[in-house]
Amino acid sequence: MSDHARYLSEAVQLAADNVCDGGTPYGAVLVRGDEVLARVANNVHTTNDPTGHAEMVALREASRRLNSRDLSGSVMYASGQPCPMCHAAMRLSGIREGYFANAAATAGKFGLLGAEIYAELCRPLDEQPMRLKHLDVPEATAPYAAWKARKDQA
Repeated sequence: MSDHARYLSEAVQLAADNVCDGGTPYGAVLVRGDEVLARVANNVHTTNDPTGHAEMVALREASRRLNSRDLSGSVMYASGQPCPMCHAAMRLSGIREGYFANAAATAGKFGLLGAEIYAELCRPLDEQPMRLKHLDVPEATAPYAAWKARKDQA
């Protein structure tokens, strides 16, 4: 069995165990080199935190463990296809490789969040179910300029 298959099997087992504990069928294993940085399951049911997806929990745990938000070189193994939030967080952390055992379309067939969220987010803002609108505010870019100035001085 390849390392990829082994880590994906671990993620699926974490998902199965989580269902037995009252949670949803999502688990994740985050690996860098030969080191497992996190083995976790979705914890929304115990924390009431809607961002407690397995991949997000893995990112938080690994970042605390390494005392760094840069997880470049790490590989995410997830029991299900990462949702857009998890996918974006993985990218923001520097992860450039990941594997999943079940596609979003498969999850949808079982009544879980499916591929429809990906399609919704591709629509123009005014056609999405959640209304998100841009409003011009004076000095809105001031925090961006301050951040860039601080970064340029470093």
